[in-house]
Parts: sequence; C-alpha cells; structure tokens
Amino acid sequence: MRNAFFGAVLCVGLFAGCGPQGELGAAPSAVSLSALTGPMPYRGVNLASAEFGVDPYGLGSLPGTYGSTYVYPDAASSEYFLAKGMTTMRLPFRWERLQPTRRAALDATELRRMRTTVEGITNRGGVVLLDPHNYARYGTAVIGSAALPNSDFADFWSRLAQEFKTNPSVLFGLMNEPHHMPTEQWVSAANAAIAAIRATGATNLILVPGNGWTGGHSWTRGGYGTANGTALLAIQDPGNNYAFEVHQYFDATFGGSSSSCVSTNVGAAVLGDFTQWLRAHGKKGFLGEFATGTSATCIADLEGTLSYLDQNTDVYLGWTYWAAGPLWSASNWYSLEPTSTGADKPQMDVLERHLTPPQAPVSTTPPPTPPASPPASPPAEPQPVRYVGSRAPVESQVLNTDRTALFDVLSAQ
Repeated sequence: MRNAFFGAVLCVGLFAGCGPQGELGAAPSAVSLSALTGPMPYRGVNLASAEFGVDPYGLGSLPGTYGSTYVYPDAASSEYFLAKGMTTMRLPFRWERLQPTRRAALDATELRRMRTTVEGITNRGGVVLLDPHNYARYGTAVIGSAALPNSDFADFWSRLAQEFKTNPSVLFGLMNEPHHMPTEQWVSAANAAIAAIRATGATNLILVPGNGWTGGHSWTRGGYGTANGTALLAIQDPGNNYAFEVHQYFDATFGGSSSSCVSTNVGAAVLGDFTQWLRAHGKKGFLGEFATGTSATCIADLEGTLSYLDQNTDVYLGWTYWAAGPLWSASNWYSLEPTSTGADKPQMDVLERHLTPPQAPVSTTPPPTPPASPPASPPAEPQPVRYVGSRAPVESQVLNTDRTALFDVLSAQ
C-alpha cells in the first residue's frame, strides 16, 4: 500500500483498533480443511503494523522505536479473522529492521518478534505470507542499483528462507510494490532472490510482484517501463512453485488514495487483462491488496470483485484484503478491525460471504495439501499499551498512462 505510510496517527489502547490484542481465553481458532484443500485456498487479510513509520521511498523512522513507531501484531489478533473463515494473514515488515546490516545476520530480537507472530498464527491453523514492505528498496537505495546489488537482496532472502523453510504454512512474498525502476531490473533481482531461496532447499510457495506498484490494471499496459506482462515472463523458479501478486484499488488513481470508488465494477473490469494473461501463459495469480470505502458504490464493487475471483479460481490462488492490525486508528477507512462495540465493518460482511470455498472450474489445478502444524511458539514478547502509528497520504500520482482507456472499459460495462 503506497498512499498511507508517512505521518503520525496516535492510537491509545483504550480505543478500539489500537494496541495489541491479548490472548483469548477460548481455544485457538481452527481453519477449515475444506478451505485449504479447495480452490483458491489463500483468502484473508493483511495484518499490518510491523512496516509502519516509513514511506514508499524509504524515508521515515528507521529503525524506529518498537511499540510506538511499529509493532508486530499479536498472533491472537488473527483469531477474529480465522473465525470468520479466513485462512491467510499477509504480514508486512521492513527489511532494514530485520537485517540492520546488509549481508549480515538477521537481528535476533526482530526475528523473535516475527517468529512469535508467525508461529502463533500457523499454530492456530492459519497461513502466513511474509511481505518485506520495502518497495524494492533498502532505505532509499533501489534493488539492482550499484548502491544495492541483487546479491544483497538474494542474501536477505537466503537467510529468511532458512528460518522458515520447514514451515509449509509460510509463503514467501518477494517484495511489496516495486516502483520507479526499469522492469527488467526488477526481474533480475527477483530471479536472484528466487534462486537463493531454492538453494536453501525451501519449497514454499513464492509470490512475485511486478513493477509499477504491481497494479493489476496496468499489468499488460505498462506506463512505468516495459509492461510486467512482457518482462515477467522471464521469471525463473527452479522449484516451479510460484505465482504473480497484483494489487488493485478502486479509486480514480487505482492506488488506494481515496475511499471512493469510480464505479460499481472497477475490480472485475480492470483485472480482466491480467486474468487472461495468467490463463494464456499457464500462470497463477494472487490479489495481495485491495480495499474500498463503505459507500453503496464501493460495497457493490467489492462484491463484484470477489465474485469475479470466485469465477476464475483456475488462475487465482486467493486474496488478502488491506488491512488490519493493532496500529490502525479506529476511524481509518482501511481498517477491517471490528468497531468499538465489536460489530463487523461493512466490508467484512461482504468478504465473509466469499470465504466458503467456491465451486472449482473444470480446469482448476488441485491446490496444495493442508500444511502441517509447526512446533509450539515461544512466549510472546511483552507489548506496551500505547502506540503511535505512521500513516498519512504521501502521493496520489496516477502511474498508468493508459488510465483513459481503462475508464472507457468501465463505461462500456
């Protein structure tokens, strides 16, 4: 998510949506086996907060102060979503915090925080998608540049894969929203990271984003350099267990800069080219971020997008809504956390209708077998009760130069 990462939002634990959620007295939630063995097995939400404090260009609070600038969500915060029928929690974090010195060991304290959250979720039957939320950067240096060679990115992923390769309930998202770089440069970096992951013996599913903020609407159209639909055909995975991750918002910029939606069918209309590209090339896709406001137009658009994904499970592995997590202000329109009275948000009402595994098309490839339970997690690190998150709009630039054509598509529906 690129439009809400810099600036201060004060959250006090007395208000809903702020602070960590403690362990619940009830037994851990159980994820339905049918959800993980049926079509489109990975459906859930982004559990944000560990990436807070830094903007999409690498400016902000690094490393920041744990418990105020950023925090890893308590694993118990996933129980609300798992109980709804979700299976997958995308976990954004910052590379610089986990590996303060490039090509050096991962920070033990930060790794413990991450592992506590990951194992807490997977022990509850959930799946975790690790997401270095760095926009193809370390600080302000761009991956693949002289200042940040691909070998540094590969080293990072080699170390991270080594830590989680034995947990089949962990998926590897290579990077969040690469942008402002040649697409070919990103492809080379992605291939280096994939090779490093596989060299560890890891067989986990890898999700590969595209350039240009990995927009689904611009996947085959470009406007940011060579189109992802052309350049990313050069992605190589020795383990042949990967999918392409796109993000799609429904506002006028397609980037989530506003809670408004331009029509009731943005998602289904603009994902069409990406869907056909997946099918034509025998690839799989994943919708890693999407969000709407609560207007009637937006709710209809959300319903239409999820229905569209349900109808195309032969090429989609799943989706994760943006977002949840302890540092969100209760009033932030992105937040999927329940209200102060415990009521579901309107968006959750729509999402929940699409958590029963949809009917598989004839051409669907069977999803992987249910993941095994990993070892018990270590004790959770004590959490403070008051946080300052870092979220505010940082840009609303329209990165797709062919946006007019997309609106023509929408008006023709």
